[in-house]
Amino acid sequence: MNDQSPGDGAPGFRARAGWTREQAAGIERTAATTAPVFYQPETDQMPHLHIWDTWFLRERDGTLAEVDGYRVCFSLTAPSDLLPGKRHDVAAIRVFYSADGREWHDGGAVFADALGQRQWAGSALYDDGDVYLFYTAAGTDGAEELTYTQRIVGASGGTVDTDDGFDLRGPWTHHELLSPDGERYEREAQSRAMIYTFRDPWFFEDPETGETWLLFEANSPVPEGSDACGGDASQQEFNGSVGIARSPTGDPLDWQLEEPLLDAVGVNQELERPHIVSQDGLYYLFVSSHLHTFGPGLSGYDALYGFVAEELRGDYVPLNGSGLVATNPANAPFQAYSWMAFPHDGEVLVQNFFNYFDFAGDTLDEIAHLPESEQMRRFGGTLAPTLRLTVSGAGTEIIGKLGHWEIPMAGESLPPTERELLARAQADGERGGYGR
Repeated sequence: MNDQSPGDGAPGFRARAGWTREQAAGIERTAATTAPVFYQPETDQMPHLHIWDTWFLRERDGTLAEVDGYRVCFSLTAPSDLLPGKRHDVAAIRVFYSADGREWHDGGAVFADALGQRQWAGSALYDDGDVYLFYTAAGTDGAEELTYTQRIVGASGGTVDTDDGFDLRGPWTHHELLSPDGERYEREAQSRAMIYTFRDPWFFEDPETGETWLLFEANSPVPEGSDACGGDASQQEFNGSVGIARSPTGDPLDWQLEEPLLDAVGVNQELERPHIVSQDGLYYLFVSSHLHTFGPGLSGYDALYGFVAEELRGDYVPLNGSGLVATNPANAPFQAYSWMAFPHDGEVLVQNFFNYFDFAGDTLDEIAHLPESEQMRRFGGTLAPTLRLTVSGAGTEIIGKLGHWEIPMAGESLPPTERELLARAQADGERGGYGR
């Protein structure tokens, strides 16, 4: 655990809080932050699909929804016969449902027509029987060639029918909610970096104030000649941020851009899929990021990173000193990605997807040099085992895992961890054996 306290975060470039190079320089694998090796599931629940970024249908208060006894999740998907590296070019959102949180079923593609050339990640809200789906519209509608323009979209009109099984129905209406303003959030034409981001909308209602927010991934504009990062232009190109918009009315389709929640100028280019877990009066902000998106002179991992503050728009402190919360083991550095945390039974559970599990190269770029058959074999393309975290103050620790696709139902107690079982066995031994 870490002995830092929330409330002493460093200022950001455009945001109130920032992730600094000094903090990120402390990133290293530890027993508390390294996931166990994941192995292939005995049965692939969705063999016809590549499945990656996944999010759950949630209530306004952030709890995972159960609709007439069904857990519901949404994922980016592509046909499983497609080369994995091509999946982002055809990504479509599908819905999955489960009556026990372990066995899941394919509910089909959500949209017949959506904005953009393909859809990237988002979030989903269940609001008094209505389903809202927030997603990233990637690419220019109607363009013949793939483009990488990104807009944040909300789809309304969804309902769930459980009279005869499970059915998510429209008709859906798609609303363009947010686009970058060029001042607080970089436009594509302003970007000088390897990757441009304005995506991954995530709905959040503040339990303390009742205010309604939408978080998203973005980049903070750094003007040429700025003294940010000591004027080092090579560092300034790494300008990831966690953006935020507020709904003045609470309407899930009515948003106004505000200053970023946190930025990482000089540190990291991509703060992907930002989301918050509110626990013990604190706000835990989590993002996913890659090895290759850290700035010059910094070394990170494909990992879940996190920060904590006493208020939603407070002074965020990196968890565990550096921000590292959960990464892959050194002998399987790309086994999982796209982590999403949520509270359950006193812990924080983290679902993620099974990525390139049988690969220990230095970068994912090396995958493209493998034969296509090997690229397919080494790609998981399904949900990975769910990680279990303890979270306290500014410290976290991985204490175990659940199975692939295992998302406990509401009120379901978690099984003892291996550590707890060992402690019980030792205690029984000290008392003279079992049964005494």
